[in-house]
Amino acid sequence: MRKTTPKGIILLLITAIIWGSSFVAQEIGMKSIDAFTFTGIRTALGAIALLPVVLIVNKGMDLNRNTLVAGIVLGIVFSVAQNFQQFAFYYSTSGKIAFITAFYMFFVPLFSVFLGKKIKLLTWLSILMGLAGLFLLCINPSDMTKINLGDVLALICAVFYAIQIMLIDKLLEKDINGIQLSFMQFVVAALISIAAMFIFEKPVIADIKTAAPSLMYSGIMSCGIAYTLQIVGQKHANPVIASLLMCMESVFAVIAAALVLHQGMSLKEAAGCVIMFAAIIISQLSESLSRRPSGESRHQA
Repeated sequence: MRKTTPKGIILLLITAIIWGSSFVAQEIGMKSIDAFTFTGIRTALGAIALLPVVLIVNKGMDLNRNTLVAGIVLGIVFSVAQNFQQFAFYYSTSGKIAFITAFYMFFVPLFSVFLGKKIKLLTWLSILMGLAGLFLLCINPSDMTKINLGDVLALICAVFYAIQIMLIDKLLEKDINGIQLSFMQFVVAALISIAAMFIFEKPVIADIKTAAPSLMYSGIMSCGIAYTLQIVGQKHANPVIASLLMCMESVFAVIAAALVLHQGMSLKEAAGCVIMFAAIIISQLSESLSRRPSGESRHQA
């Protein structure tokens, strides 16, 4: 199990701040262009931003077979997650989408069941709490038949982000360069999304120019920088602590939405957010306790 270092904590916290603020950029950008267009250009900008780093720091594009295959697989999963999240902005707000996206924290332990891992009672409690919080955040009790489609899309996005996190953690065990892996992820996601853009949408240059500030921030900062910091940061952090730090993006997203978009939440929705965040913390506590070797002293690092 990897040991968490200050470097890992700082990198992943910066990642969460950038991701959280990017939700606002995504919501603003969606007022001018469609989802595939936004994701395609965003991920392409991420790849372009990383290209000089790959060429200078890694002294060229000498990709080994492991990195190439891993980048293609990760890029496909990443593209699916990104596009489901982007389509959610048609129907929901950045704050709610951010909190529902954080539900990947519950899918990670659930998926681990299929890998032969037993789920602790505390983890099941956190999952039930998360479902309760999600209900308060997304469901109108006065009309149980109506569920916001954007919330459903964000939840599907969370499933694929959970897969992405598990893949990255597994891939880091192999001979794979983190920056090259991130670059390949963006290239593959960009190719898929741009192809879908021309098939299903009609991109207009004037509209893309209007959304340019949002695309630049979301593409260069959130994709090019933050997702690379995620991969590098996970190399220097326990997966449990890394996940906890990254899910803080939901908190920063709500703060950014309040400051920039002046978006508020109802008391019921706010209560749902608080319960979900508490459930996230409990789930990480459960994972941390389950990973602690038997007989380990409480004061050991």
